[in-house]
Amino acid sequence: MSYLLTCPHCGVREVTDFSYGGEVVTRPKSTPTERELNTYNYFRANVAGDQVEWWWHRSGCRAWFLAERDTRSNVVHRTWVPDAEAHTAQAPVLPGAGAGATGPEGAR
Repeated sequence: MSYLLTCPHCGVREVTDFSYGGEVVTRPKSTPTERELNTYNYFRANVAGDQVEWWWHRSGCRAWFLAERDTRSNVVHRTWVPDAEAHTAQAPVLPGAGAGATGPEGAR
């Protein structure tokens, strides 16, 4: 199913211009236990409804942004660039994304 997604920098584009980065999850704050690390890496809420997700504009500005999307209908309610100091989640790193595609925190 195809739908439109609005890049905060480039405007409205087909969803095929983007790479899905997964739902937003909070990274453990300190050295996590094995259980906490497994929960962070492998368990997602996978809700049937509204969820906040990471998206990467691979065919455009190559920037990470957040989108609030209804997973049942693919209706995108809003998209925005996260504030680097205020947000608690970190953008994922996609294989083959190249330099500068490590998320809002910059290179690790």
